[in-house]
Amino acid sequence: MSRVAKSPINLPAGVKVDCAAGLVSVKGPLGELKFGLNGLVDVAVESNVVSVSSSQTAVNSAMAGTTRAILNNMVHGVSKGYERKLDLVGVGYRAQAKGSVLSLTLGFSHPVEFQLPEGVTAATPTQTEVVLKSIDKQLLGQVAAKIRGFRPPEPYKGKGVRYSGEQVRQKEAKKK
Repeated sequence: MSRVAKSPINLPAGVKVDCAAGLVSVKGPLGELKFGLNGLVDVAVESNVVSVSSSQTAVNSAMAGTTRAILNNMVHGVSKGYERKLDLVGVGYRAQAKGSVLSLTLGFSHPVEFQLPEGVTAATPTQTEVVLKSIDKQLLGQVAAKIRGFRPPEPYKGKGVRYSGEQVRQKEAKKK
């Protein structure tokens, strides 16, 4: 069995997990998430511990580890939430959050208006910083990657949208 799946998930206070008919729902103080189970994996909830098990084949073991990781992310999301920071590097690059719309000025002839999906919120503490928050880790990562994709960091000057803390390798300029 997968080494990841062997470790149980301890539920924090206020988090409740229900498993019925191939669907796991996790409720917590920040919201509720649902996940459809694969038929190869069994999930057991006992008091404040969730355990994942499967038969010993390689595919089933891998699926058990994946399921355990997803359930752990769901438990963390509904109890504490996730946050992703993006930095805008470049002259004139700005961001402004207006409700569920993120307006980005990224050097194009027009501003990019990005509609945030339900479940993701954006804040702009400064004009060059975007903070995305959500309880769904997968959705948050997808939204952050989509925003970064509008203007990925280029290797010569480093301009573009990058994750906070991301290191962009600079290429040397062409020599005469």
